Amino acid sequence: MAAQEEVAALRAIYSGDFQLLAQSESEGITFQIRNICEHHSKKIQLKVTFQLSPDYPSCPPDISICSDQLTRKQRSDLKQSLLRYAESLPAQPMVYELMIWLQQNIKNGTDRLMVVKADQCDNSQQQSSAGDGVWIVLLHLDHMRAKAKYIKSIEQWTSDLRLAGRLMFMGKLILILLQGERKDIKDYLVVQKTSKVDVDASGKRCKEKMISVLCEEKLQAGQQRLTSFAVKEFTSGRELHQEFEALGLSDLYDKFVRF
Repeated sequence: MAAQEEVAALRAIYSGDFQLLAQSESEGITFQIRNICEHHSKKIQLKVTFQLSPDYPSCPPDISICSDQLTRKQRSDLKQSLLRYAESLPAQPMVYELMIWLQQNIKNGTDRLMVVKADQCDNSQQQSSAGDGVWIVLLHLDHMRAKAKYIKSIEQWTSDLRLAGRLMFMGKLILILLQGERKDIKDYLVVQKTSKVDVDASGKRCKEKMISVLCEEKLQAGQQRLTSFAVKEFTSGRELHQEFEALGLSDLYDKFVRF
């Protein structure tokens, strides 16, 4: 069950770059994720295949890495490093964390990991379609117990899904403002609801069950188009209102936030 939920979340995150290869009760689930990482300003296209056995996540997944831009030894070294990292993780869904590790370690890698080809990979599949325009959604979270980890997860999801916006705290009030393609916003909601991002009162990791969508609409004329995601804390409702006002979103504040 945990593996199936994780696969659903990964499919939402990576969209067209996710491919389910096989699934059975006896063999588990096998899928491939295509990802583009950067190393020394060069783009490396990877195809990473994961096989989740029926015992997963009690045991790490089997992993294979394919890339025309890395030598066989480089692929092997990268795979072994990734497997060692997987073995160090707790027995819980870990594929997304492994993909993040892969991105960070190629990006921050040393000369041991050099690009074989200087050609840049086609990144068209990761570009947003402009057909549906820019949408905006305002979300409300009831609470955050594991605040630092939760914030880090939100920042990573918005980066992966090419979403801009704000995570705003004001006392006990927690709001998430997102802008981007409507499909990417929908995928974000799936990931947020299916990932174990917080802890319950006993300290056990849990999914977000108390998130509500306050509004979802197309970005209108006069509303600022954001280009990045930021975390902000406010000490008063007045400061929070000023933030919405600066973004041209006073109407959203008046309808859904005003105290």
